[in-house]
Amino acid sequence: MPTITTDDGIELTYEFEGAADAPVLLFSNSLGTDLGMWEDQLEAFSATRRILRYDSRGHGRSGAPKGPYSIERLGRDVLCLMDMLGLEKVDYCGLSKGGMVGMWLGINAGDRFGKMVYANTAAHMPTEEMWHHRAATVRANGMQSIVAAVVNRWFTEGFQTREPERVARIREMILATSPEGYAGCCEAIAAMDQREAIKAIGNPVLVIAGAEDAATPPDHAHQIAEAIAGAGLVVLPDAAHLSNIEQRDLFNEAVANFLAD
Repeated sequence: MPTITTDDGIELTYEFEGAADAPVLLFSNSLGTDLGMWEDQLEAFSATRRILRYDSRGHGRSGAPKGPYSIERLGRDVLCLMDMLGLEKVDYCGLSKGGMVGMWLGINAGDRFGKMVYANTAAHMPTEEMWHHRAATVRANGMQSIVAAVVNRWFTEGFQTREPERVARIREMILATSPEGYAGCCEAIAAMDQREAIKAIGNPVLVIAGAEDAATPPDHAHQIAEAIAGAGLVVLPDAAHLSNIEQRDLFNEAVANFLAD
């Protein structure tokens, strides 16, 4: 799998797929997953888009230096990736942590992006102490210590019963994540507060929420959409945190309509 090296010397793994001459759509993964979380979107969009997926710092096959990280650093990783691949401007879709990074990019490098999708995310997480506790837990006890609780937050009980193989795939991603990489990103989330800054975003934005998302409830999505002028908002029914998997058809339809509008 190809890699680029960031300006601070960290290798990021990426995959480029789909129509070679089509506009680029960049996907950014959540905390605790890798670029494979976007398989359903790759299938849906690769006929009309050049799809760029990458493993965020600390995740998948990318480097996992000692934390803490910052949302700014994670955002600069995206810009390094685009620069190394010669991409002046792309459309963007990020979920959870990927959405947080996307907001930083919209604030600080909006001219490098066209349309931006922020899914199942928040501009600020009010539970700073919890994130530091989770970082300490995984450093001490590994990813096994949190995987059951994370899976139960990320998927509704009904989806876990109906599609156990898809849930198992995500469980394996979580377990394969570097504890230090995961902890470093937890600390980035703990320190993040973009509630005021996102008011300056001028890109076309679609905010997506899961109606049953306990990790980033719909009120977070409403706050983002209200802060960004002209932003659209879609709340997907019967979906928890990974709405791109649990309600993949509705998610893909919402993104496709937004990109085509």
